Amino acid sequence: MDVTIRQAQQQVDAWITTVGVRYFNELTNLGILMEEVGELSRIMVRKYGEQSFKESDKQKDMADEMADVLWVLMCLANQTGVDLTDALQKNFDKKNLRDATRHKDNEKLHT
Repeated sequence: MDVTIRQAQQQVDAWITTVGVRYFNELTNLGILMEEVGELSRIMVRKYGEQSFKESDKQKDMADEMADVLWVLMCLANQTGVDLTDALQKNFDKKNLRDATRHKDNEKLHT
C-alpha cells in the first residue's frame, strides 16, 4: 500500500487519538524523537562504522528504527500544525535555489 506523507500524518493522528488515547506533550515527543534517532544511530554506526555489534544489537531492524523516527516526527508535525507535504516541497524549492550549483562546484565531492 502506497501512502502519501499527508495520508501518513492523518493515519498517525487517527491512531494516536483512538488507540494511543492522546498525544504526549511536544517536549516529551521531542525527547522520544531523540531516543529513536539514537537507536537508529546505534545500528548505523555498527553496520557502517567501526563499532562492532553487541549481541543485544544484532536483532535490531534499521528500517523499523527509521519508521519509529518518522512516526514521532509526524506526531510532532501534527501537534504543531505542520503539513510535512508542504514543508518538504518548500524545502526542495529552497535547496534547488540555494544549492543549484553548490555541490557541483564542490571539489571535495569529485574525488
